[in-house]
Amino acid sequence: MALADLLKQIPLFESMLDSEREHLATLLKRLSLPKGEVLFRKGDHGSSFYIIVKGLIKIGVTSRVGDEVTLALLRSGDFFGEMALLDEQPRSADATAVEDTLLYVLERDDFFSFLFQNENAVRSILRALSLRLRRTDDLFAEISFLTVPARLAKRLHELAQPLQAQEHDGKEFRIRMSQRELAAMLGVTRESINKELKILRDKGVVRTGRNAIIIQDIERLKRRAH
Repeated sequence: MALADLLKQIPLFESMLDSEREHLATLLKRLSLPKGEVLFRKGDHGSSFYIIVKGLIKIGVTSRVGDEVTLALLRSGDFFGEMALLDEQPRSADATAVEDTLLYVLERDDFFSFLFQNENAVRSILRALSLRLRRTDDLFAEISFLTVPARLAKRLHELAQPLQAQEHDGKEFRIRMSQRELAAMLGVTRESINKELKILRDKGVVRTGRNAIIIQDIERLKRRAH
């Protein structure tokens, strides 16, 4: 896929003119990460924005006593690090490759030079960042008002949606994630996740394997996410 076409699939750039995306594509640099490699850690200087071409990146934070919370799992078509392009503040979380990952990187200096020449691109960036802020509000509401079973069903459904789009004829969707990672993402104990997954298994909604959760009934899962 041409880089300009890849940029068109990303909310941050989808409203730009074709000529603007083609210009921006010339500024991207390719980066490969092997599974397990840390891209950056919380507190590191940030000046780069990343687009995932293939693979899986975990965004998370670790407490002083070693407890880890997974904030997001990002895959092909997702982007991250956009705040570093704007404020040059230290990274607010860790980013680690969960599997072999291919990225494209945009550096802050190149990005600002581009924006100074493209007023329409600035409006597109602001719109995408606003959507990100709304998503943060949704997460706070989810933690405040949804039970653990509903939060688990909601998150599994969200993780399965990109897979569902890719596998039009598939009835099962394999999410490559351990129970520990899922618990960290929801901010609950692994034991709580194990208990809730057993209930879903007994109902025929999911199966579990080694570091994987297989969704068997996506519609029933969706109905439980309330």
